[in-house]
Amino acid sequence: MAPLSPLRGRLLVVAAALLWSTGGLAIKLVPLPALGVAFWRSLVSAIFLVVVFRPARARWRHASIATSLIYALMILSFVSATKMTTAANAIFLQYTGPLYVLAFAPFLLKERFRHVDAAAMAVALAGMSLFFVGRLDPGALTGNLVAVVAGFFFGLVILLLRRDAAGDAIPSVIAGNFLAAALAFPFARGHLALDGRGILLVLFLGIVQLGISYVLFVRGLTVVPAAEASLLGMLEPMFNPLWAFLGLGEKPSAWALLGGAIVLCAVAGRTVFGWRAGDPAPLPSPD
Repeated sequence: MAPLSPLRGRLLVVAAALLWSTGGLAIKLVPLPALGVAFWRSLVSAIFLVVVFRPARARWRHASIATSLIYALMILSFVSATKMTTAANAIFLQYTGPLYVLAFAPFLLKERFRHVDAAAMAVALAGMSLFFVGRLDPGALTGNLVAVVAGFFFGLVILLLRRDAAGDAIPSVIAGNFLAAALAFPFARGHLALDGRGILLVLFLGIVQLGISYVLFVRGLTVVPAAEASLLGMLEPMFNPLWAFLGLGEKPSAWALLGGAIVLCAVAGRTVFGWRAGDPAPLPSPD
């Protein structure tokens, strides 16, 4: 495979982030409950990644049970949150994940915790609180709480993938998708029938939004620095609400938009600081 230029690498990362951003709209359009969507999306993605990467038997020894389980829980909680609250709330709260990395990295990875980390976390928590301002129906409130949990699992996935960086992440991601499908199946059984439109949507979610995007992102990372990839990945939470608004007329509240902007500024600010300081930055991950 020919080496990439830095420009083409950046374009691949941007393309991956834009594909990830379509998840909110597509998940909402699938005429199934959340766990039914999660089952088909994860199963299709796992099969696609097996076909593309064709991991040999020896590579499966790199698969981590903990990483696969947390990845599966991240997938299930994010899809559930997207069905229960607005796409904007789900993705903005998901992107609190890198801040959990800052909180737990000193314990799990022995990485230094800095004053700027504490400041970033405090700012992001303030932004997160704005998602719960105003009157919320029980479904939206529960959806926001599930999105907070999804962000927590997102952070743990980043930590575990970084811990296992010397190995091979692909088997864990594939196993995580198969596990997500297996966990969702008992609860979604009886609610898995799809019409033609639904089939096209789950194929898009599994192959394009979660599968091809992952291939593009991994390829782009061969020439794009981690911190820059993190910043380019923030196109996902910026465009996700836009597609939901254009496709469904779903308009997030002013408080949610303000809170989302604060969360993204906190993550971006800490990422830029870490980039300049020379330490590794948390990477976005397909969800």
